[in-house]
Amino acid sequence: MKRGGNGAAGARVAASKGVSFSKSPVLAVSLPTWRSRVVLFVLFAAFVALAGRAVWLQTVTDEVLISYGKQRYERTIELPATRGRILDRNGQVLASSVPVKAVWAIPEDVLASPPEKLRALAALLKMSDAELRKKLDSDRTFVYLKRQVEMPVIDQIAKLDIKGLDTRKEYKRFYPQGEIATHLVGFTNVEDAGQESMELAQQKTLVGTTGSRRVIKDRLGQIVEDVGLSKEPHDGRDLTLSVDSKLQYIAFTQVKEAVAKFKAKAGAAVVLDVKTGEVLALANWPTYDPNDRKGLTGAQLRNRVITDTFEPGSTLKPFTVALALDTGRVTPNTRIDTGAGRLVINGAPISDTKPHGVISVAEIIEMSSNIGTSKIALSMPPREMWEMFTEVGFGQQPKFGFPGAVAGRVRPYKSWRPVEQATMSYGNGISVSLLQLARGYMMFARDGDTIPLSFQKVSELPVGRQIIKPKTARNMREMLERAVSGQHGTAKQAQIAGYRVGGKTGTAYKVENGKYAMPRKYIGSFVGMVPMSNPRFIIAVMIDEPTALGHFGGIVAAPTFAALAANALRALNIPPDSDVTEIVAPYDGSGEVM
Repeated sequence: MKRGGNGAAGARVAASKGVSFSKSPVLAVSLPTWRSRVVLFVLFAAFVALAGRAVWLQTVTDEVLISYGKQRYERTIELPATRGRILDRNGQVLASSVPVKAVWAIPEDVLASPPEKLRALAALLKMSDAELRKKLDSDRTFVYLKRQVEMPVIDQIAKLDIKGLDTRKEYKRFYPQGEIATHLVGFTNVEDAGQESMELAQQKTLVGTTGSRRVIKDRLGQIVEDVGLSKEPHDGRDLTLSVDSKLQYIAFTQVKEAVAKFKAKAGAAVVLDVKTGEVLALANWPTYDPNDRKGLTGAQLRNRVITDTFEPGSTLKPFTVALALDTGRVTPNTRIDTGAGRLVINGAPISDTKPHGVISVAEIIEMSSNIGTSKIALSMPPREMWEMFTEVGFGQQPKFGFPGAVAGRVRPYKSWRPVEQATMSYGNGISVSLLQLARGYMMFARDGDTIPLSFQKVSELPVGRQIIKPKTARNMREMLERAVSGQHGTAKQAQIAGYRVGGKTGTAYKVENGKYAMPRKYIGSFVGMVPMSNPRFIIAVMIDEPTALGHFGGIVAAPTFAALAANALRALNIPPDSDVTEIVAPYDGSGEVM
């Protein structure tokens, strides 16, 4: 108090002496003046920096700030494009897209819903309560609960009125023919991308281009304003296949019945149009339903017509004989001594099913003589045989435009020993797919030329590439017809009332892990053409591991061909070319085995 009193008294004294208030000793600053100036400068610089920053943000970088703001409330929604349809050659739908929705959730909000609503949601999504809660037990702000949910179910989910639950538009593929055409058409995954067959091969054509639009959403993910269209979606293009649905159904039915009848492991068939090279039907058994792929196995998925190879057996003999005819080494009437049904080459025996003695080249095909074919083959250089096989596509990477098509195997001719050349001449030591084999027969049906195969409908007739002389092809057709209708033919059960048929049976030991299966397993096959007066179809049939009623191609594959071809001819109203209306063709026990 004393000091305060003295200060006040001093101030009054100073004032009384004419000293100003600011000069009062009480207010005198003992610190240096430069420090106050520094503080003043710093404060001024800070205000200048803030002002500059404000100008920078509001002028130069205003677009960046606007974009940051939009990221908080604006979203870009994808507008899916409709995948193109797949049609058969007559416009019948084989695959189309139907609208469905994906159900997604904000886990935190959905879990806050009443338990009875969650149970109802799980039931509608066909999952247990535990499965639903496991999906919702996530740190993410967005989680899919189920994709491709059909619209009636979506309507029921909407009635639950669950906070934090929403849907997204998408499409689901539907296949009207189900298992019948699945190995031709294929299927897509949940992202609508092709996974097999033509769905995969023509993905770029079918998929289209997705679009987008901008919307404003609240924190619950609900759209509160539509900002506008950013990119318009473009639907995929439709794809018209070469397949005929009527013939596809016939082929599928006959293969299925044959597998059941002969208690076989599997079966396959393919139908080609001789004039255009179009694949009119392609069937496999076992198969699967692309609309419901639960429990799908590799055996069901395999497209055996294209992806599986096998030793063709005696169906290869016409190629060896055709080469000898085309080079003038033999004629259809040339006589060959097949002896007592057994021939030994370098210590390796080659046998016929029974002795044939001296027979003509035409009878070699009719009776399917391994010995006769071997002797013809050994009269030719290995290189010529190899060139014939490769020219028709054996051992070459196929250009069918179909995923998974295999090349098969033809060993280089320089490594062939005489016994290998002989056995290869009747289909041993060479592997082909059923589709390759069917295409190989094209040159016999088309006067010696061959054309590319197509899985899509063609608008112009393709230009052929000549392989053998037209006369050779005509001679071979006559021999192939004898193999079906001749007295000693091995394919008598391939005959069709009212139509002339030509073709060749094949019976081969099955190869497993690089060796012939033991105990013996067989593949019976038949490749034929009809009607012989003007061939329209080439049909190839393969029955894998038949275990009942026989195993020769003439028993298991030839009658399957006959039933398939007869129905196909009637379905397309192809006029008969034979006066024979009753077929009595009991199997006489002859056959061919490598």
